[in-house]
Amino acid sequence: MTRGRGAPNARSPSSLFDRARCLLLLLAAAASSGCAGGAPLLHPARVLPLGEVRAAAGFSANFAAAGLASAVRGAVDEAATGQPPGPPGTDAAYARGALVAAAVGPGLAPFIGARVGMGADVEGGLSYTGRSVRADVRRSFALSQTWSLSLGVGGSAVLYGRQDASDLPAVDLGELHGWGADVPVVIGYASDGDLYTLWLGARTGWEHVDIGGVTSVPDSVDLGGASPPLSATRFWGGGLLGAAVGFRHVHVAMEIDVSYEDIVGDFNQTHAQASGLAVAPAGALWWTF
Repeated sequence: MTRGRGAPNARSPSSLFDRARCLLLLLAAAASSGCAGGAPLLHPARVLPLGEVRAAAGFSANFAAAGLASAVRGAVDEAATGQPPGPPGTDAAYARGALVAAAVGPGLAPFIGARVGMGADVEGGLSYTGRSVRADVRRSFALSQTWSLSLGVGGSAVLYGRQDASDLPAVDLGELHGWGADVPVVIGYASDGDLYTLWLGARTGWEHVDIGGVTSVPDSVDLGGASPPLSATRFWGGGLLGAAVGFRHVHVAMEIDVSYEDIVGDFNQTHAQASGLAVAPAGALWWTF
């Protein structure tokens, strides 16, 4: 049976609040584990009706390729043969690898999130991917009975103390923290009854991260600072392709994102720049209620 997009929804505001609270509980349960990883959308182009919630649990990953992979590999090789990063301002090659390790965050992570229909073809979402938390809102436009286009904007926070140790000496990812924003545009197809959905899109974003001491408020007590300071800004843009298949309330979804990344920043008082491709596959089980 086809879901009517314009049909009235009987869910009350209190019911919507209860479903949003379920989303927060899911994210809190996931906060006990953290590592590196990608930040996929893992949602189709069509938004949920008012009050409907889709929870998701799965995995995400992020792999550095091309120039980004070369930068990390060069720093790892240097670490195996010497005592990097050397005196401040002397090792640009190692600094490039450190910037990529911090800004791209190669690795595997859990993906936990949920999305809530807010009415008027608007949807909000919140997700946790080990490295960061992302919140977003988007608007969907019906192109036909089966095709939709959505425009959104998201904001993210890179969580302090959530990543595992780096393979690079003197790069303490446990002290990483930062923030960012992204803008996705997604077009997609949904079959009758939402038995399967396909979506593709473009996404661009910005993120700034730092490695260094974080101070408490109001005492200003240093909570870190053992490793050389790092500051990196990343601009990225690329495409994504996803699909989901299932029946009624349960679906299995997969997505792959490919982006070109440009990173500039400083590590150990050394200015460096690195650029290249990042590939981020992800998969999750959806539960709609």
